[in-house]
Amino acid sequence: MRIEDALLRAQQAAAPEVGRGHLADYIPGLASVDPHQFGMAIASCDGTVHVIGDADVPFSVQSISKVFTLALVIATEGEDIWRRVSREPSGNPFNSFLQLDQEAGRPRNPFINAGALVVTDRLQSLTGDASGALRDLMRRESGRPDVDSDPAVARSELEAGHRTYALAHLLASYGNLERPVDEVIDQYVAQCALSMSCRDLALAGLFLAGDGVASDGTALLSPRETKRINAVMLTCGTYDSAGEFAYRVGLPAKSGVGGGILAVIPDRGVACVWSPALGPSGSSAAGLAALDAFTTYSDWTVF
Repeated sequence: MRIEDALLRAQQAAAPEVGRGHLADYIPGLASVDPHQFGMAIASCDGTVHVIGDADVPFSVQSISKVFTLALVIATEGEDIWRRVSREPSGNPFNSFLQLDQEAGRPRNPFINAGALVVTDRLQSLTGDASGALRDLMRRESGRPDVDSDPAVARSELEAGHRTYALAHLLASYGNLERPVDEVIDQYVAQCALSMSCRDLALAGLFLAGDGVASDGTALLSPRETKRINAVMLTCGTYDSAGEFAYRVGLPAKSGVGGGILAVIPDRGVACVWSPALGPSGSSAAGLAALDAFTTYSDWTVF
């Protein structure tokens, strides 16, 4: 089936779910987003992009940024970060304290909030400007020089970020932060508040489908490092619904509470879908339905 036809099938499958669920209203900057939007983009490794719906509408990437932050840390110093963060599914909500305290301040994986704080902390130590390093990467790989954080979303996350501050202080109490808590939180929030479209994100993620090769032809990651990031995405990228997502979609993926889901098809390309209404686990309900249909009706799958 042609990609255009598979995209149409994906949009049709998602239609009953668009607007169902809830917005991430605990972040005031996301509470006013129209939940009845839907967009999807497919970027092939040859640079071809196919889109449908609201694929060029910018949205808050939120936790999708965690994949790229992890990639930057590994690109800079190899895999030392795994001494501070595990690689196991959590089975708990993304902002849970329970396992973090039980496991002496070592987060289960880099894609829950506690793990992402540790990764941001390390990137800040390595670069002195973690959010700037991430922004520059996203600008280069997407080809959009105006990619930036949404200041209103960032401000609202800071104002409502009591659990995030609490997680950071708990990490610090176990000696698993190198930088001051306020500095780490500022950088983390700026990363999550990046505003990008499905097209932008699909293009930015192509190095994950192409053995770590960046848009300029240089190696951002080694093939081994890229494989391992994709593996952690498959098992941990969609919070406590990673098993259900793998069963229905079967792709390495990372979701965000802004309603986006980024999925990687190694050696083929990257899919990004966005619809703001979230299901119980914090991932887009319509996005899950769309990716389920897309991998069913196309041959873009790892299985």
